[in-house]
Amino acid sequence: MGAVLVVAALAAAGVVAVQLRGSAPATAPEPAPVDYVALGDSFSAGPLVPEARSDPAGCFRSTNNYPAYLAGYLGVRTYRDVTCSGARTRDFLRPQRLPFGQTTPPQLDALSAGTDLVTVGIGGNDFGLFGSIVGTCTELRDRNPRGAPCRQSFIRRIGGRQVDTRLRDALRVEAHVTRALRAVAGRAPDAEVYLVGYPQLLPERGRCAAVPFAAGDYPWGGRVARQLNASLRGAAERAGATFVDLYPASRGHDACAGPQAWLNGSETLFGLAAGFHPFQQGMRGMAQEVYAAITGDPVPREAGDAAEPPPGSVVRNPQPDAG
Repeated sequence: MGAVLVVAALAAAGVVAVQLRGSAPATAPEPAPVDYVALGDSFSAGPLVPEARSDPAGCFRSTNNYPAYLAGYLGVRTYRDVTCSGARTRDFLRPQRLPFGQTTPPQLDALSAGTDLVTVGIGGNDFGLFGSIVGTCTELRDRNPRGAPCRQSFIRRIGGRQVDTRLRDALRVEAHVTRALRAVAGRAPDAEVYLVGYPQLLPERGRCAAVPFAAGDYPWGGRVARQLNASLRGAAERAGATFVDLYPASRGHDACAGPQAWLNGSETLFGLAAGFHPFQQGMRGMAQEVYAAITGDPVPREAGDAAEPPPGSVVRNPQPDAG
């Protein structure tokens, strides 16, 4: 695309231009300012990925989550990260109760008519979807290690037929996220909105000690995860947002991938990642995929922490109310 990379999704509005390495500064225009807001749950916040932000501590929001990397890659003017562990779509519109007796304002309060770019990562906590699966599957494994005891525990007889309630709820997430995205558009009508899907947690074949599920619950868990991402894609299409599919890039980086894993297994590793959540290298990989979706070009694949934004570029979040 030449010496100057114009961010494709924002170019029509003249929102941002990013200079590639090695381009001639004498001929490259100055990047236009971008006001970026990140919304989402723990897969965006990065619980236990170092270092944790304290605004508020109860959100377990990392300075090395994918929004932080993305803000550095894009060189944004302002960056506001209100992602919060445990968030559901309802927490976009109402205060979220946190540990330590804190609450945090509705996430949509971070948006304004001047917001240019929004990333959203939400849906996995609606209906208790993610937490119920990982908790139940690890708890029930020993009942039938070769079967699918977790899947069976979610089968209900409804209206005279057997219903897999986790698959049903993964489908129902689409309506929740559609409403959330439309609310985002209402608060930030000129912003480009990117809905970020969930990376692949379980391998397509095989098992590992890091994920103590019964054999039959691996393919079932993968099916629920794919349905969740399909629902997110549908929500993005219905609400006029862009869906960022992380499954292709995260294939081979699931929780069973050892040193190549983007996602942690069941054991919480302080200073690395919460159980069944992204490691820092996963956050970096996710940011690179979102950057590529926005710009049409890959970001240099480098290790290390997220770049420190220039002085004055970060709008610090207000401290939450106590109680």
